[in-house]
Amino acid sequence: MQAKPYRQTVDLSAHPDLVLVLLGFQVRGWRGVPALMRIGRGLRSLRDQPPEGLLWDQQFLYSWNHVGIRQYWRDPESLERFTRATPHSLWWRDFSRDAQTCGFWHEAYHAKGGVEGIYVNLDRPGGLAGFAPERAPTGPFMTGGDRLRADADARRAAG
Repeated sequence: MQAKPYRQTVDLSAHPDLVLVLLGFQVRGWRGVPALMRIGRGLRSLRDQPPEGLLWDQQFLYSWNHVGIRQYWRDPESLERFTRATPHSLWWRDFSRDAQTCGFWHEAYHAKGGVEGIYVNLDRPGGLAGFAPERAPTGPFMTGGDRLRADADARRAAG
């Protein structure tokens, strides 16, 4: 007789402001290999000394040239502090100037509502960009916080 599968669930009541972030880094040419190594070194430090508010993270492969990361943050403020601090802010500045034949994307899902994403230097973005209309990341859609506020405002107006 086969044993019944072990099932479990989680109590998230202590995490009302939880933010799930999905990220991807895709190497699209040889010049991108060193860029991948640089981001990899920076991400290893997350395990050694996790930033304040990072509850858990996991790295995995979408494909041979596409690295993925899943992160759970305590709240949006912790995530924003991390993205504005070094080494992340320096990596993002350098990547924004020269993507080095790489593509990058992230999507953030907030427990209190609101979803946002950005896709950089990708031929065929997936995820939310696979079905939602494109919008330029300028003005009120420039930063993740801006996009989140715009999404929340649109949801309120529709409701």
